[in-house]
Amino acid sequence: MPDSPMNRMLRGRGGRAGAPRVLYLAYYFPPSRASGVFRARATANHLASRGWETTVFAAPREFFEEYLRGACDPSLEATVHPRVRVHRPPMSFSHWERDVRRYGVLRRNFPALSRELHRALQSRVFPELYLNWIPRVLADAVACHLRRPFDLVLATGNPFVSFAAAWFLGRLLGVPYAVDYRDAWTFNQFTEEPKFPAGSPAHGWERRVLEGAAEAVFVNDGMRQWHRERYPSAAERMTVVPNGWEPELLGDQAFRPPDPDRPLRFGYLGTVTSYLPLRELFEGWQLARSHPLLEGAELVIHGHLGFFPKDAAALRRRLPVGGETGVRYAGPFDKADVRSVYAQNDALVFCVPGARYVTSGKVFEYMASGKPVVSVHEPEIAAAEVLSGYPLWFAGGELTAEEVARSFVAAAEAARAGDRERHTRAVAHARAFTREATLGPWERRLRRLAGHPAPEDDPEASADQSERKAEATR
Repeated sequence: MPDSPMNRMLRGRGGRAGAPRVLYLAYYFPPSRASGVFRARATANHLASRGWETTVFAAPREFFEEYLRGACDPSLEATVHPRVRVHRPPMSFSHWERDVRRYGVLRRNFPALSRELHRALQSRVFPELYLNWIPRVLADAVACHLRRPFDLVLATGNPFVSFAAAWFLGRLLGVPYAVDYRDAWTFNQFTEEPKFPAGSPAHGWERRVLEGAAEAVFVNDGMRQWHRERYPSAAERMTVVPNGWEPELLGDQAFRPPDPDRPLRFGYLGTVTSYLPLRELFEGWQLARSHPLLEGAELVIHGHLGFFPKDAAALRRRLPVGGETGVRYAGPFDKADVRSVYAQNDALVFCVPGARYVTSGKVFEYMASGKPVVSVHEPEIAAAEVLSGYPLWFAGGELTAEEVARSFVAAAEAARAGDRERHTRAVAHARAFTREATLGPWERRLRRLAGHPAPEDDPEASADQSERKAEATR
């Protein structure tokens, strides 16, 4: 990446001594409860714990509190590392504003013209509603860089305006940038269909961002391969950083067999969305309940109904709660309570959309519980690669009610067997996916990109360290 006059001047004033400084563009960050916020929170925390001066640029708080009511989890903010500095550049909320008293002059007096201008901006410049976050992000980032230069810009998407901002800042400040694909940008990873028509500026922006990035990371290899095929010039800089789980939140899940005098309790933890194969889940559940091991058993749904309040009513109608169904909706829970929610259940239900590019972050917590896991999804999804070594995983060869029912029965047998050794092996498998394990190698690569390699990666530092050790033994 070409250096910039601004960065050459700033390096002359201070060089790269001291801790590496990163600007992390993460629109969704606590108190948001969006699914991707856990990876963003974990990344910022990991960098801070490794000595990085970490500055996060996130969405304004009022976006979550006023415009996305119900999309907050205040308990998440307490889990952010104390050395992470969070800044929230202001932006316009015109697209989400429903109070006419807050409309701008143009929208208030010329609503049709305002709407057409907005559509033109989306179709010709950058097709994303969050575009107006960029101006203040750029202005505030430059101001921060002038005070103390950043060594690296890191962006996570969605939204993907963060990628565009990283590209701008890379060119403007002359610092490397890396992008983290929590989700796919130009295709829908749940349906495997394109998100944008041919000729959309989104395709050009993705190519531009990837060709300029020092590294692009993806949550699974399927996603990486899709992008490698379409952007071969950037293929060598594409890597995989899986999701993971946080021991500090989940804790050690002790071996605790279910009470033999109580019916079994199966739990689904996560946001319920329209993409989930709910029909196969509930039909399979009803078939399974005819087995003696599941007599009186419960299937408890823990989590929000959709990501936005408007989704809740339609999704609630799809839950066959009450009566003799054995299905109960327990509602949402704070992340701070996740440990106790897992403890309440004897086995877990991993229900996710069926696509090759879907891993889900929840699967890692499921494995860390050491409990039987029932899979309700297409067999070839990316998450199956993670679960394949888990000794308490129960999945059918296809997504049908009959196969789901057989998996429920097999999980019930495992839960009642109460095998301590199997539980120990299950937890050991999950330890390979702690955030420390998944983010550690990436953090070392980011250090090298920022010009602050870890001692074991820096030949000069390693030589100095070896010499000091030798001197100490003389």
